[in-house]
Amino acid sequence: MDTGAPWPTPSEAETRVLRMQAKLHRWATDDHARRFVDLFNLVADPAFLLVAWRRVRGNRGARSAGIDGQTASSIEAGRGEAAFLADLQADLRARTFRPLPVRERMIPKAGGKRRRLGIPTGRDRVVQAALKLVLEPIFEADFAPCSYGFRPGRRTHDAIAEIHLFASRSYEWVVDADISACFDEIDHRALLGRVRARIGDRRVTALVAAFLRAGILGEDGVERETATGTPQGGILSPLLANIALSVLDEHFVAAWAAMGRALGRTPAAAAHGLGRVPARPLCGRLRRARGRDSRACRSRA
Repeated sequence: MDTGAPWPTPSEAETRVLRMQAKLHRWATDDHARRFVDLFNLVADPAFLLVAWRRVRGNRGARSAGIDGQTASSIEAGRGEAAFLADLQADLRARTFRPLPVRERMIPKAGGKRRRLGIPTGRDRVVQAALKLVLEPIFEADFAPCSYGFRPGRRTHDAIAEIHLFASRSYEWVVDADISACFDEIDHRALLGRVRARIGDRRVTALVAAFLRAGILGEDGVERETATGTPQGGILSPLLANIALSVLDEHFVAAWAAMGRALGRTPAAAAHGLGRVPARPLCGRLRRARGRDSRACRSRA
């Protein structure tokens, strides 16, 4: 992409972004060992920033402000879209962009518990959305087919339908498990290690690390460091959680494939979770402390 290109129209931006995403996904699928070394220019590209802004503005959470007190509507009414995006792009290219702490908001849950949301500023949301546009097509090539949570074109009901399919083929067990406080306790070093396995552009990995360590401004007005976790409420957080938890999917996929080989199934049968195995385990909805938006993980091959 031409980093000096003029700002496109929304339609042109969508087309350019989709075309580049298709290329990234194809390259990642064709070579699972490939490391992408020149991605930062895409994050700061006018088309990616414009699409990112439009998605942030159209999101239901656009009405919530970060610690700067600005919503998408107030940005448009004040500086305006064009000036906002131009200044943001300039900061990215000058390497002066720094994410601010997220604003803590505690949401009541059933049973008297509360769930922590971290609300980023409008600027930070746009950069996170641009990062997601660039990174998601790459990591989607690596995610296991038994993973359904927070993925494009997939949903929990699809996982339930597949569980029903396997249960009708004599599978006997569904394991329902939680990972406590998943978003709050993801290890930054382990997560960044998995990101760097695919992303060799240090400018991009530095941006990801900066968001992870941006801190949180509590409801009590105290600013705290974020030594672990990726704030639930950030646009990039679901993708980062999937990257971190893909190691669990890979473990179950490999274990089930090994079980199939030990029991004499053909590779094709093992790959589809088929074969005559007594009391077959099926890892069903693995609700990693996400409630309704639980990630569905099944070990089928």
